[in-house]
Amino acid sequence: MEKALEHITVLDLTRVLAGPFCGMMLADMGANVIKIEAVGKGDDSRGMPPIVNGESCYYMNLNRNKKGITLNLKAPEGKAAFLRLVEKADIVLENYRPGVMDRLGLGYEELKKVNPKIVYGCVSGFGHYGPYKDRGGYDIVGQAMSGMMSTTGWPDSGPTRTGTAIADVLSGLSVCIGVLAALENARETGLGQKVDVALVDSAVASLEIINMIYLATGRIPERIGNRYESCYPYDSFPCKDGELVIGCANDSLFVKLANLMGQPELITDPRFDKNVKRVENYAQLRPIVSAWTSQYSRDELVQMILDAGVPAAPINTIADTTKDPHIAGAREMFVEVDHPIAGKMKLTGCHIKMSRTPSAIRTHAPLLGQDNDEVYGSLGYSPEEIQRMREEGVI
Repeated sequence: MEKALEHITVLDLTRVLAGPFCGMMLADMGANVIKIEAVGKGDDSRGMPPIVNGESCYYMNLNRNKKGITLNLKAPEGKAAFLRLVEKADIVLENYRPGVMDRLGLGYEELKKVNPKIVYGCVSGFGHYGPYKDRGGYDIVGQAMSGMMSTTGWPDSGPTRTGTAIADVLSGLSVCIGVLAALENARETGLGQKVDVALVDSAVASLEIINMIYLATGRIPERIGNRYESCYPYDSFPCKDGELVIGCANDSLFVKLANLMGQPELITDPRFDKNVKRVENYAQLRPIVSAWTSQYSRDELVQMILDAGVPAAPINTIADTTKDPHIAGAREMFVEVDHPIAGKMKLTGCHIKMSRTPSAIRTHAPLLGQDNDEVYGSLGYSPEEIQRMREEGVI
């Protein structure tokens, strides 16, 4: 079956999460992604838990569908080999600290001399310019510096990072969008460009209305638990056997909810008759809704609310999500893969669904250097040269 990006070659120098997430998306959509790792060591995430039969599930999930080679970029012959790869590539991805590739003589300004159309995507903590550019950056740094942690959690808790490395994921998504846009422009102009994405910038951009509250009103947003700053009741509520969320995001949905609750007087109550008033008076409305939801079991109530035309959902555990007939079943968000060492295991599926060129998990994440012979052979290196480079630690 035709794949959306099957004619695109990506050189993936990235490690751990943000960069590999971008490379994973490109590979899932069919790009020929060549994962380039340090000789004898590989990506740092190869040692990150959970581990199955000595193989990192962290690594396996983010590097499926990629070819894997090893290369010493500090060795002159290694640099020469990399430049030969660049000549035939469309995209280079890296997430070193700013300046590392330049010091190796392999920064964007050098690579574009070899291939003017090359698109150079780089992900770092603070970006490639600005007073903080040389600082190291991990997900937790991005969440902290952006203000995200200050607004996550409950009023009586401390600042809280999200349950997943969301700044890394947002950066991976952002650089993926950026390099695809730059690639399209390169097709028209014949010129590539550098796509510079920072973890902190990506987290800042994601805060949307949180930023605007301060910029427009001067009020510093605080931690408010599960409710939302812009509509109510848009929150989590208790049930007999757990919790659910209700997404009552506008006035018409509130009318439906109030009627379902058997309390139509709430519709004209001057405290609640407009969304802006419900947001202002959420502390008075929440106990009313909670008293109603507490009478029912979670699944019963979710179905009642959905049947009334109001968005609602159970608060799932990950175990619940992996068994859900829509998410895990119809949408195939958990896919079984056969790995030569780890064995059969499930990975997170492809979340972008394309009708004619569907994304798919076709191959397991590469073993360290598993495609050295194929990739270097395609560059014109003989089997003897490849073996010599292997013995000399170039690959």
